[in-house]
Amino acid sequence: MSSKGGTALSRRNYRLASDTDKPKVTGIVNEKLLSDYLHHVFPATSKQGPASAVYRKPLTFQDLGAHLEKLLAEDNVTEDGKDQIEGCLGPSTVVLDHSSGFEGLLFVDDDLLGVIGHSNFSSIRATTCVYKGKWVYEVLISSQGLMQIGWCTLNCRFNQEEGVGDTPDSYAYDGNRVRKWNVTTTNYGKSWAAGDIVSCLIDLDEGTITFCLNGQSLGIAFSNIKTGPGVAYFPAISLSFKESVAFNFGSRPLRYPVEGYLPLQSPPATDLIKATRLLGYLKTALSTSIDTQEEKFVEKESGAWHLHGEPTILVTLAHIFNHFAPLMCKVYLVEDVLMNFLLSVLEGGGSVDEHPLIHQLLDLFWLLMEDYEVNECLKQLMMSLLRAYRFSPIIPDLGFQIHYLRLTSAILRHEKSRKFLLSNVLFDVLRSVVFFYIKTPLRVKEAGLEELIPTTWWPTRFDKEGKDERDTREETAEERLRRRAYERGCQRLKKRIEVVEELQVQILRLMLNNKDKGTGEASRYIFLNKFRKFLQENASNRGNPTVLCPPEYMVCFLHRLITAIRSYWDEGKRKSPGSINSEDAYVPPQLFYNGKVDYFDLQRLGGLLSHLKKTLKDDLAAKANIIIDPAEIQATSMDDLDEDEETGAAQRPSGAVAMGGALARPSWLSSPTLGRANRFLSTAAVSLMTPRRPLAPPEKVKVRTLTVEQRTEEDIEGSHGNDGLLLGRPLEEPDQPITEKSLLEILDGVVMMYNLSVHQQLGKMVVVSDDVHEYAVALKDTDEKIARCPSRRPDILDELQKSQKVFAEKLNHLSRRLAWINATIYSKDKMLDVYWLLRVCIRTIEHADSTGSLFAFMPEFYLNVAMNSYSALKNYFSPSNCMEELPGYEDTLAQLAAILAKHFADQRIVGTDIKDSLMQALASYVCYPQSLRAVERIPEEQRMAMMRNLLAPYEQRPWAQTNWILVRLWRGCGFGYRYTRLPHLLKTKPEDANLPSLQKPCPSLLLQRHMAELLSQDKDMAASFLNSVLNQLNWAFSEFIGMIQEIQQAAERPERNFVDTRQLKVCATCFDLSVSLLRVLEMTITLVPEIFLDWARPSAELLLRRLAQLLNQVLNRVTAERNLFDRVVNLRLPGLESVDHYPILVAVTGILVRILVDSDKHGISRAASVLLSDPCFQLRSIQYLLGEEEGGAIGADSKHFSLHTYTDYISTEEEQKVEQMLTLLTEESKQAAASTAPPSEDDLCPICYAHSISAIFKPCSHKSCKACINQHLMNNKDCFFCKATITGVDDYTKPASS
Repeated sequence: MSSKGGTALSRRNYRLASDTDKPKVTGIVNEKLLSDYLHHVFPATSKQGPASAVYRKPLTFQDLGAHLEKLLAEDNVTEDGKDQIEGCLGPSTVVLDHSSGFEGLLFVDDDLLGVIGHSNFSSIRATTCVYKGKWVYEVLISSQGLMQIGWCTLNCRFNQEEGVGDTPDSYAYDGNRVRKWNVTTTNYGKSWAAGDIVSCLIDLDEGTITFCLNGQSLGIAFSNIKTGPGVAYFPAISLSFKESVAFNFGSRPLRYPVEGYLPLQSPPATDLIKATRLLGYLKTALSTSIDTQEEKFVEKESGAWHLHGEPTILVTLAHIFNHFAPLMCKVYLVEDVLMNFLLSVLEGGGSVDEHPLIHQLLDLFWLLMEDYEVNECLKQLMMSLLRAYRFSPIIPDLGFQIHYLRLTSAILRHEKSRKFLLSNVLFDVLRSVVFFYIKTPLRVKEAGLEELIPTTWWPTRFDKEGKDERDTREETAEERLRRRAYERGCQRLKKRIEVVEELQVQILRLMLNNKDKGTGEASRYIFLNKFRKFLQENASNRGNPTVLCPPEYMVCFLHRLITAIRSYWDEGKRKSPGSINSEDAYVPPQLFYNGKVDYFDLQRLGGLLSHLKKTLKDDLAAKANIIIDPAEIQATSMDDLDEDEETGAAQRPSGAVAMGGALARPSWLSSPTLGRANRFLSTAAVSLMTPRRPLAPPEKVKVRTLTVEQRTEEDIEGSHGNDGLLLGRPLEEPDQPITEKSLLEILDGVVMMYNLSVHQQLGKMVVVSDDVHEYAVALKDTDEKIARCPSRRPDILDELQKSQKVFAEKLNHLSRRLAWINATIYSKDKMLDVYWLLRVCIRTIEHADSTGSLFAFMPEFYLNVAMNSYSALKNYFSPSNCMEELPGYEDTLAQLAAILAKHFADQRIVGTDIKDSLMQALASYVCYPQSLRAVERIPEEQRMAMMRNLLAPYEQRPWAQTNWILVRLWRGCGFGYRYTRLPHLLKTKPEDANLPSLQKPCPSLLLQRHMAELLSQDKDMAASFLNSVLNQLNWAFSEFIGMIQEIQQAAERPERNFVDTRQLKVCATCFDLSVSLLRVLEMTITLVPEIFLDWARPSAELLLRRLAQLLNQVLNRVTAERNLFDRVVNLRLPGLESVDHYPILVAVTGILVRILVDSDKHGISRAASVLLSDPCFQLRSIQYLLGEEEGGAIGADSKHFSLHTYTDYISTEEEQKVEQMLTLLTEESKQAAASTAPPSEDDLCPICYAHSISAIFKPCSHKSCKACINQHLMNNKDCFFCKATITGVDDYTKPASS
């Protein structure tokens, strides 16, 4: 069994057998003393009879080997006499049956004990079954989703829908739905969470199956199960997609053994006794020292033992290790014997430094064991520690977690062990990120949170929109007492969690140690390369789910990393005062283009890296003194090559040796048509192998991409005359040291981590506080109902009191969970971490931006993190911590505003997604008064540039977002435009009161002034901007009308049918766009009326005619009697809530009032004549606004729309203006009807048939009215009729008839 016999590697031989060696030892210790000492360390067992000191055979080192063999051989009596214990069938090593016993797709771990679901519902069973006796196995739950765990017989047939527990002879427990399954299902047990351990017990003598959760029995689940000849039960599990568990059939000690039940795999009994006995000898040897003067040995405290002791003791230890070392390669023994011994060393408390024994023991391991044995032993020890840490229950003082972290920290303090673990185990074999995670308890009671936080509290006052009102002045005395008691409980909890976090940071600081260069490369550089690889695995999500790090681990890892980086950063600052503070940290732009840091295939702001290297190579040479190797450009210039060449071996399978791409893709080379590609591949391959000749003057630095694993400390930190990671400093960058360069790369990785999954996770965990809020509102509502309940209805009162009890219990539970989440995820320190990250991103973007065209090399995720971390601070951390209290908050807001304002239309940024994100961020930024003021505080030329970009014509770009931005700058100034929510929606509760669109109006007069300046100065821009707004309005409103026609037809069909929700959404969006475009027109016409009314401007008349035409169309469609619009609004379909008469009619009225009432006399007459001359004009539409019908009578129908009814929304002054406008138009239309004679059909424009012919084209002499030809020429230069190119347009007057 022992690996000693099975391995070909010979052991180091420490037996001092030759005579020449003997005097050396006994010269120090005389023979009697040596014999007594050895008998003291290796006492004879009681079986050999009481051997008194007189009859004892003297022992020397020559006899020690035999003596030890004899002592250990006594335990071999039961050397697995019966290989198979009765009642159990199958191989003695129990694993999952991955060859036949499974259904669906699964990933099974290398040790065949862990499994991850990879299809809808997959099942797998073990290789061993039981038919009599009592048996147990454990399942370590790694994710808390849908799983059914239990037992099944061989004839159970599973499929993608039916799993364990869904067939007659299978039985399962499902802690996700808290049920038990055997064809039918009933409630059973408790809910499980990731990090729990489920024990599955079967008693075939009584015919019962029981389950335990973390060692607590959940009661008998099934009794009278089928037993007897031919019936045997296999452990089995069914799990849904991405759920994962690990089994323990007995290959490791059971975490919760149950008396009377055996594990399916028998423990290695003989080895266990041997190992325990050897450990006893070891302890004795460590606690005994020999005093040669007095010729006696002295008992002492083993904790103070040092390796540099007497040679006698060393030789004794060598003998012990001769037998002990092979045993320490076995999982079971490492966990049961070694780990428990090491934990007992640390038992006493105190700091880890106060226990030097562990360090001494590790020295001893490296000295007396073969390297492969130490490696295996350390690997198993770390795996056991990780499992123990991850699957320990949470108790109030987090004792288990602290216990295991202390030992991890003690082991990692040992330099040689640390480097071995970093190089080979911590990121390769283990998910060591788990060590930095603190799990959230689902079951509050067991975690002891009830004792820790005896009093619970939640907000009880809400305003109209359901937001918490944070006014503590209105609290009753009782409420205040409760709140303070709750806050004290939260503080107690936070202190306990901080102890764990502190230990986790210590572990990280050990991994980031860069001073331990004595034994090869410093730990930090090993960590760096592993960390980069870890990021790559998580960044390319195409990988299988087994590689991805769960987001909840990422969050904790991120915070610990930030703490560790900042502490190292500030230590460095103290040593070299010239460098910058961690407060002002940023990532210098060189990292993005000098190829020293691998960004895998992540998108850059300017597109793909290969493209940037080609297009910007001259800029790189000029600005940063960097020459891109031609071979590298050549290799990446083929589009088919993606970026494989450039990310180098990082993406290649490990089988392909460093031969470049040539070997990595044999299929490429075998294809005859790709000769050119082959040549490129092989040149790239050769250039990777051969040292390159310099092609340029020597002072330019040539860059070649190094793969992550190849980098050394010098590549990162640099040395004399070499900038390391910061190679190629552009002139704009200050020439001062920032910090150790390795920290910059880790910082860059932290920003990437936030982008990968931390942000989504922060958003996900807000759910708990949302739940608290909802239950609190419901409880308050129930309390009010109970107060109002009439005394004659005790039945109703009874129901209400039941609900009240349920809500209160739920709130007690949730408020304690929330305390935990606030302490681990949303605490003030965590908020400061995210804020620090936001500031790092802002400074990094500012530095990169100053490099001009090289800004394109920056990875997109920096901009994403800047926007997301701001939104997280604002939306996720806000209830417990106020954002305004952050240091330098106002300045940070203004800096972020400047970045959004500058880059949303930056030509250097090409990705459509990132452009959209920037635009959305700016749009929500201008909705909140605080951030809007920040936009107003940025330098004036930047504000003007932003407005100019917002006013660019809408055709060539995504315009909807910029249109919203303009509308939001206006909302609060327009006609009847002071509302937060539409009048008809006030009774409904908004889904989320924090949405940007639900903020109170906060117009920006400063930015409106900038807009007015720009539009009045730049006439061409004004014309093209307004032309595009009118085009888009025409499109949006026509689309809307087309869609509501379809919706109306669908709704009128007799058969039961549903309108597609997506169609309803698009329809509502078109309506909202029409309203917002009308509001932008209102804003323009209010700020710069001359664009439409000053006809000295070339396009003013045309714009006014187009405007009149569109307004008339909108009015006619919306105000026609019992029309389509009315019918669809009255259907009140879900999804079309925003479609109503009020928003669109008020927007149109605003424009009309502005040109017909608020202008000068000259403008009013022009506007009125243009409006009336439009053939679509109907006076009835204007009367409709005030609820009048034709003939001036007020409509009798109470449902009729009228602006008079909206007294809260429209001021009396505004109403009077509408009445004034109606009077004016009534007069004007009477006059117009009287004065104009109808023209003959021949004189009408052949295009619109609305106006008389007034223009003639050159050179083809075709005719139309001016409005038609001017509008046509804005977008096209060909004649309507003959397609000749029009060179000019002259006025046309009809000659007098002869």
